[in-house]
Amino acid sequence: MSTETPKGERIAKFLSRAGIASRREVERMIEAGRVAVNGKTIASPALNVTATDKIDVDGKAVGAPEPARLWLYHKPQGLVTTAKDEKGRNTVFAALPEDMPRVMSVGRLDINSEGLLLLTNDGAIKRRLELPSTGWLRKYRVRVKGAPKDEDLVPLRKGIVIEGERFQPMSVTIDRQQGANAWLTIGIREGRNREIRRAMEAVGLTVNRLIRVSYGPFRLGELKPGAVEEVKARVLRDQLGLDDGGDKTGTALKSPRDARKPKRPARRG
Repeated sequence: MSTETPKGERIAKFLSRAGIASRREVERMIEAGRVAVNGKTIASPALNVTATDKIDVDGKAVGAPEPARLWLYHKPQGLVTTAKDEKGRNTVFAALPEDMPRVMSVGRLDINSEGLLLLTNDGAIKRRLELPSTGWLRKYRVRVKGAPKDEDLVPLRKGIVIEGERFQPMSVTIDRQQGANAWLTIGIREGRNREIRRAMEAVGLTVNRLIRVSYGPFRLGELKPGAVEEVKARVLRDQLGLDDGGDKTGTALKSPRDARKPKRPARRG
């Protein structure tokens, strides 16, 4: 029996790097009979491919993976971070500028949240940035109803348990009181579903605005709602240890005229 390692890489990884979808979603696409290699529909992801193989998804040829790229996107309120929405709501991917390639989001922001959302064409970057083990700090500007005192926030700094689920300690500071609301700066390292909103509710506060301002070393800065800006290849190399192969311009892509009224079908996220 030959013990030689097959050449190339698993097809799910290849298609993920090509920006088609996450590995898990690619596996579902394969099970659905949507992927063909060298003219033959495949039924299992247990297949290695190389750049010489002809790969089609939904009848369209897939080229070799492009260099890894990353974009900063200022997500407005009212968009969901999914490729398609069963309720027919507008999506982030449909609202992107026309000159954007196929991309995936790094994590999500819920429909009522806004601010920095990272987008990438590379599945490996997506997984790396989402892994809990990386523990990159996400910072938020959060407006809550009421006039919280510093002692009200102590449980959040220690780590709170909500319905049997333990949240890691958060950094929480009160910035200012503004009428009936207060502005806080909150830092988390996990990014669980509705983590900040649930944590605030647990200490008697209601969030009425939530803006993510940074994700690790990547910052929202002055990026306008609905606008996209590519991270320079040099920054990717420095921050993620990537090869210097991407676009070095870092050019900001223009914002669509109306991010809430997309004019084309959603990309797969």
